[in-house]
Amino acid sequence: MTKIREPFNTAKMLQHTEHFKVKFNQTDALGIVWHGNYIDYFEDGREAFGRHFGISYKDVQDHGFATPIIKTQSEHKKPLRYADDAYIVTTYIDSPAAKLIFKFEIYNQSNELVCTGETTQVFTDLKGNLIITMPAFFEEWKRKVGLL
Repeated sequence: MTKIREPFNTAKMLQHTEHFKVKFNQTDALGIVWHGNYIDYFEDGREAFGRHFGISYKDVQDHGFATPIIKTQSEHKKPLRYADDAYIVTTYIDSPAAKLIFKFEIYNQSNELVCTGETTQVFTDLKGNLIITMPAFFEEWKRKVGLL
């Protein structure tokens, strides 16, 4: 695989890169990744980010919260194809609100940008009630990673 392109460069930005190989079952009859699978790639990026920075879905759940997605956006620039090596750069966008915003950039093996996206998640309790104030564990996580 070639050298990864660095998409952003700010000191307080948290970012993680995850490599993946396009699977046969992610493509259509022409061998091109079906557009809905990019949402799965975003999920893979969020999960890898969470494991890397200590804010996984399991961590959130263990504190009595869930983080459902309330908004998803994607913009497709070029296709990925079966067996392509690719990578997703997941960037956490800090907000003073009790929510998680992630931006995504997916690149092919030639370091060409193939898709961008963004998701927004809110906090709920485990019964689905919206939490409008920042949970204490999340505030502590932000301190730990240097965002507060």
